[in-house]
Amino acid sequence: MRKFLLGFLLFLVALILLGAGYGYYNSRDRHPGYSLNLNIQAPAQPKPLQVGFAALKITPYLPDRWTDKNGDAAYKPEDGDTFTDGNHNGEFDAYWMAGFSQKRAANGVHDDLWARAVVIDDGQTRLAFVAVDLLGFTHKNVINVRQALPASAGITYAIVCSTHTHEAPDFLGMWGGSVLKSGVNKAYEHFVEQQVTRAIVQAAGNRRPARLRFAQDLTGADSLLMDTRKPIVKDPGLYIMQALDAGKDSTLGTLVVWGNHPETLWSKNTLLTSDFPHYVRDYLEKGITRGDSVVQKGLGGTVVYASGCVGGLMTTSPKVTIQDPLTGEKFQEPTFAKADAQGKHLAMLIYNALQQDTTTTRPADIRLKAQTLEIPLTNKLFRLAVGLGILDAGYSSWGNFRSEIAAFRLGNTTFLCVPGEIYPEIVNGGVESPSGADFQMKPLETPPLRSLMRGKYKFVIGLANDELGYIIPKSEWDSEAPYNYHSKDKPYGEINSTGPETAPKLYHAMANLLRDL
Repeated sequence: MRKFLLGFLLFLVALILLGAGYGYYNSRDRHPGYSLNLNIQAPAQPKPLQVGFAALKITPYLPDRWTDKNGDAAYKPEDGDTFTDGNHNGEFDAYWMAGFSQKRAANGVHDDLWARAVVIDDGQTRLAFVAVDLLGFTHKNVINVRQALPASAGITYAIVCSTHTHEAPDFLGMWGGSVLKSGVNKAYEHFVEQQVTRAIVQAAGNRRPARLRFAQDLTGADSLLMDTRKPIVKDPGLYIMQALDAGKDSTLGTLVVWGNHPETLWSKNTLLTSDFPHYVRDYLEKGITRGDSVVQKGLGGTVVYASGCVGGLMTTSPKVTIQDPLTGEKFQEPTFAKADAQGKHLAMLIYNALQQDTTTTRPADIRLKAQTLEIPLTNKLFRLAVGLGILDAGYSSWGNFRSEIAAFRLGNTTFLCVPGEIYPEIVNGGVESPSGADFQMKPLETPPLRSLMRGKYKFVIGLANDELGYIIPKSEWDSEAPYNYHSKDKPYGEINSTGPETAPKLYHAMANLLRDL
């Protein structure tokens, strides 16, 4: 009996050590020693600006299709769901879709997913910016792309952000076929990194002498989204940068930033799509027609869509009605027709803003600051996911994620790059200290970040160079009852946030960055 107990104890110790070793391995730093601290001043004598664009598909090949027996958008063989084995390997080769719930397997492609890049060169600094149609693109992936860039591309600094579409493959790991399995397809992850790298190289090779044109519409898109959490603070502004060929005066490409979750198609859609950004880009590039009549001319070139302040969260849920600006038809239920009407409406607002605002920058010099920082991970579920390898994101030091912030200026325009889903009140003002919040304190994230940004045009790009989840003002943090504003329900944002210290730490660092810039 004593030998049995001793053997059992040794087995338990070995099991614990094995589990600890597995967790330690999964928590390892993916890029040991990586650090960035850029401070690039404008050139003394700026050369004529050069800008290039490129767009490469990142749509995966889906070999299999499946039948959803009960229409719950979750692949569950126990519910009678079956699949067609397209590649005859005897397995269901699922691409799990990110957002909403687990087991949502892609069942076809509605429109292609893209990596869309713009490279801006002032003769001293060559800045690359890429937007990918994914829910998130982590800092680990960003560093992988930077390290893969050839020296011949001449890139000084590369920014990669995600549009945050909820209708693309899981790129973070949280939406797999079970709670203990990552939803990331490693081969697809590598493919996307390659395509992002290639898009940057192509955009650099496509550079032409250009002039930049900026415009904005701060209120026109307000009715196309809602804030689902008090305080009700939205960032409905459309921020636009158009690059025109200096010689031909034709459009090389356009960057558009808007603060809303691309999830208009909601939780039951199983077709891969970039959601409403697909229609925004398509209508801006090709124009809008009705029958044989041209309603709006296309701008041409390549449109790059990026998300702004989407925390809070900003959404076009089934509670929001969208009216088609041409037919007058109203859509409330999540359909592609609703996403189409939304994209059409946004494209028309953007086009009209460009016709009314003639601010141009030529030449434009680049002033850039970027720095690495550590964000403490206190979310227990995220920590467990890291240890189990569900979240493939190691610690730069124990319990801390390496992340990055950046800000740059182009003439009269400032860009701030935020590594997650920032709440609009941190950017535009309106942070509150509601009763019921876990920390009874005055707001820390003041003054609003946009008040620290110089120039007429102030672009805030979310999910840039990382996806840390929701960036919630600490004075509004609420994971314990009683809940804010006498709510009966626990707020959603805290579940998908690294922790309550994320917002004040990021705010302080970004505020200093903007003041220095």
